[in-house]
Amino acid sequence: MFRDWNCHALRIASKYSLTIFALLLMALPCALRAQEKSARAQVDAVLKGLNRSHGLGPVAVSPDGTMLAFVHHQKDGWGVSLAAMSDTSKLMRISAAKKPSENCGEGMVKWAPDSRRIAFVGDCEATGKTSQDDIFVATLSGDLAAGKMKAAVQRLTDAHGEVGFPEFSPDGSKIAFLYVEGATRAAGALAAMKPWAGVIGEDGIEIQRVAVVAADGKKPVTPSMTTPAQLHVYEFDWAPDSQTLAYVAADPPGENNWWVAKLYTQSPGSAPKVVFAPAEATGELHGLQIAVPRWSPDGKRIALIGGLMSDQGSTGGDVYLLPAEGGEPRNLTAGRPTSPAWMTWGDAGHLFISELAGGNSQMVRMDVESAKAEAPIYSFAGTPGDGQYEMSLSATKDRSLFVFNASSFDHPMEIFATKVDGPAPTELAGLRQLTHFNDGLERSWGKTESVTWKNEGFDVQGWLHFPKNYDAGKKYAMLVLVHGGPAAAAQSQWGGWGTLTGTALSALGYFVLEPNPRGSYGQGEAFAAANRKDFGYGDLRDILAGVDAVVAKYPVDNGRVGLTGWSYGGFMTMFAVTQTNRFKAAVAGAGISNWQSYYGENSIDQWMTPYFGTTVYKDPAVYAKSSAINFIEKIKTPTLAVVGDRDGECPAPQSFEFWHALRDQHVPTQLVVYPNEGHGFVNPEHRTDVLVRALDWFAKYMPAGE
Repeated sequence: MFRDWNCHALRIASKYSLTIFALLLMALPCALRAQEKSARAQVDAVLKGLNRSHGLGPVAVSPDGTMLAFVHHQKDGWGVSLAAMSDTSKLMRISAAKKPSENCGEGMVKWAPDSRRIAFVGDCEATGKTSQDDIFVATLSGDLAAGKMKAAVQRLTDAHGEVGFPEFSPDGSKIAFLYVEGATRAAGALAAMKPWAGVIGEDGIEIQRVAVVAADGKKPVTPSMTTPAQLHVYEFDWAPDSQTLAYVAADPPGENNWWVAKLYTQSPGSAPKVVFAPAEATGELHGLQIAVPRWSPDGKRIALIGGLMSDQGSTGGDVYLLPAEGGEPRNLTAGRPTSPAWMTWGDAGHLFISELAGGNSQMVRMDVESAKAEAPIYSFAGTPGDGQYEMSLSATKDRSLFVFNASSFDHPMEIFATKVDGPAPTELAGLRQLTHFNDGLERSWGKTESVTWKNEGFDVQGWLHFPKNYDAGKKYAMLVLVHGGPAAAAQSQWGGWGTLTGTALSALGYFVLEPNPRGSYGQGEAFAAANRKDFGYGDLRDILAGVDAVVAKYPVDNGRVGLTGWSYGGFMTMFAVTQTNRFKAAVAGAGISNWQSYYGENSIDQWMTPYFGTTVYKDPAVYAKSSAINFIEKIKTPTLAVVGDRDGECPAPQSFEFWHALRDQHVPTQLVVYPNEGHGFVNPEHRTDVLVRALDWFAKYMPAGE
């Protein structure tokens, strides 16, 4: 309010002819206010451009291949639509709403094996002021292609907590789903942590379990828990007998213990059986992580993905196969220069694997006996997924057709299909496009190229975004955007995800390099594990080599290169500016400045042991080696730090420690803490504010254009 008053005072002073000096003093806050408004208006326009595409959610093809169910943003919110595969332009709305004016949120679609029922999650019949998701089933009758189909919708559950990921049993009689009874927050470490209170680590622990409900229920029932109360379940799969479950679970608290989870099987009325425990294994998976358990069609084997993973849900590693009764897993993809993220069985002898290969996403069919993969069924520079898991796909029962959402930096999200025995396309446009919600939509950022370079024996890949309205005759500043993880990868996708994105920064006039240095997915497990006990060293050298390669080829001003990132990218930002003066300005989002203090502050310390080799108490030196705080006297780079006050993954004290040290060193710095935010910001105003502040910070210390 004081700046607005000063703007008013300036007009009064001008009227009465005060001195030029007095006018300038009064004009400064007014100019700052105008500059701030201009930056916010610019960012608002950029974000509007990034988010203007039609929203698409989970998608599923019917087992018989005749229909498509998918979630998309409609006039009254997120809802489920049905279309015939023969003509996906004609949509039929499926909803539990009793009247058109009822505002419902519905999603997570799954087909029954008979292709006549669809399960989905929705809150249409919620009571009270807060919404409550339940499991619904729509039973279809008639001919959709002829426009004569009806859907009878029934609510199956009377839930009180978090509900998600419904799966029909193979015989179609039951639906299993993940359920957190009495949930007060979303499961997982990305959500804002509850304020600390009570007996820490004992009070208020929320446990995610598998619940089961009959698929033909006539009235809502309380979900029946199948898995025990002392196990937090992350993923599950039905066995072919429609009785037994395989699931990945760990002792609570769930957000911390995924990194030490085990594979269990459980039959009705029996106790869980440990099939595989990485911490107890003697082979190459010892102490590593597992995900995506999948029963073979004959029920004799379970496939899973195992490897070094830094975040639940960000899956990558090798594909392993083990007997359903337990035993040593067999690695089917050893040495393969890709990162499998999801798979499904074709028949008892073949797996379909969805994987990241360099900058491309692809699917291959593998013979499990020979462990040989055929040529990719598809491969394109984009990001596919059916909305369930990382790079997961929806398939017909015979696995002849796969359906998924896909987008790239050049193509907005639509629903695509690929036939297993059809031609193997090499471009996104080569896939069969089923929807056209975003036809004619052009990107609001500059063009993007996949770039590669070599460093220390590694082939490194990344993405280079050109500035919007690029002029080859000009020199530009460049921002290096380091992805989180570290076990993740920057991938080609429309608009980008997160608070700081390459597309947004490109739209704001910068070259943006998104590198995938060692520690990233896409080039095999050895590459993903190459940063163990070496955080901030080898990966930083890969990044700097990428900067050199880009500067040598493109019109980038070598004197105006900045650095930013979130999570692990925030750590890399904090650490890099203590190791090099190459970057003229930096913005660290949810960073880590001191691995030693971080170990005792965060809610997910289990992930650190596989990377550092042991706990901080047994080997503090390996943690100190990669801590920015121990090199703080070397820093010269102006650095802005932003963080959420309830971040459990990268707690706010890490940013406080870094900011305090920079201030003590008289290095330009600011710290901004956002209230009620976790690791992933959800408040749109806060997300906008971060980008506004980042833009101002870089503009102050290294303007984008000449």
